[in-house]
Amino acid sequence: MKRDLGQWLDYQQTLHPRDIALGLERVAAVSRQLGLGRPGGCVITVAGTNGKGSTVAFIEAIARAAGLRVGAFTSPHLLRYNERIRIDGRDVSDQALVAAFERIETARGDIALTYFEFGTLAALIVLEDSGLDLAILEVGMGGRLDSTNIVDPDVAVITTVDLDHQAFLGNDREAIGAEKAGILRAGKPCVLAEKDPPSSVLRRAYEIGAFAIRGHSDYLLDDRPEGWRWREPGYQVDLPNPGMQAPAQRDNAAAAIAALRASDLPITKAAIREGVRSAKAPGRLQRLPGRPERVVDVAHNPQGARQLGAWLHAHPRRTVAVFSALADKDMAGIVAPVAPHVVAWHLGPITDAGPRGLDAAALADRLAGALDPALVRLHPSLAAALAAAAQEAGADGRVLVFGSFHTAAEALASG
Repeated sequence: MKRDLGQWLDYQQTLHPRDIALGLERVAAVSRQLGLGRPGGCVITVAGTNGKGSTVAFIEAIARAAGLRVGAFTSPHLLRYNERIRIDGRDVSDQALVAAFERIETARGDIALTYFEFGTLAALIVLEDSGLDLAILEVGMGGRLDSTNIVDPDVAVITTVDLDHQAFLGNDREAIGAEKAGILRAGKPCVLAEKDPPSSVLRRAYEIGAFAIRGHSDYLLDDRPEGWRWREPGYQVDLPNPGMQAPAQRDNAAAAIAALRASDLPITKAAIREGVRSAKAPGRLQRLPGRPERVVDVAHNPQGARQLGAWLHAHPRRTVAVFSALADKDMAGIVAPVAPHVVAWHLGPITDAGPRGLDAAALADRLAGALDPALVRLHPSLAAALAAAAQEAGADGRVLVFGSFHTAAEALASG
């Protein structure tokens, strides 16, 4: 039976009884049946609680500015599944995805792959077939048991470690860090972007003999009057401010530079400057055209929300929020850093996430005690919440949309 892309994606969600089933056995077995090799001449894998997508975007933009042929696998997508695989900056075609899915279906036999495992294998097929100088893989969850970890990276990057997906990864930074450190490889460089990474990450690097390159230690970020400087012993480059605006974007760009410096790829200072300036990742403090000002951010855990709160503090304006989040998230922890900067909250349901989605009333119940009830408005849809928030903000105000990739996607789809 011939399926189009939508039919394939629907079908993949029926194959495994669980949405998330961590482990490498299934995906590794099908990879062997497919005869997959390396997805690129050089492979950089990026893990972390926040900043993964932005760091991938910086690596991609810098390497492309250097004239390299670059592919990337990221997740989740915002508007189209095709966004998950990019070759030289272009989303993969429906035809290439369907061809990859057909190969996987033939190879898997009776192995029940998850939706994400199916997508990972498709990405590896497309990347390998594209003849890349560099393949960049974004880890989906954790690292040790994430399906991307069947590939041995030449350079591993861990952006940040904080609380998220605790049901799968552990209840503190040390446990979560140990999971993310599973992408490290013996004898290979690993970039640790945080100033103070968990000891579990450092311990893993030392145990296996990975070469840890620590942000704010082995490489430094210096402020300059019009931008900043990245430097390590014997090398420095003066840079413009990143095109992406969140406070963490310098750290993400710096980690990207460190990863490329640790590789054998020919990267010039001019390429670094251009990549830092031009890199973009949708839904990261993304401004939409028109009035009121509309800002969309995928912040969906407390660490991401703290970054968002810092940006709001630095850019004061009367702000009305549209918020929705998935049921397994720390709702109070997400809204707390943002609440001091918001004058009204418009809540709407996430309807395309199965049992993880909540309606507005359930969201309000979860936020009881975290928000002033007088500031909360409930809506039957996110579209209704967006329209009401725009009206309340007025032409001179700001509408902030955050809490989930699903919430951000709704705002981006509405234009």
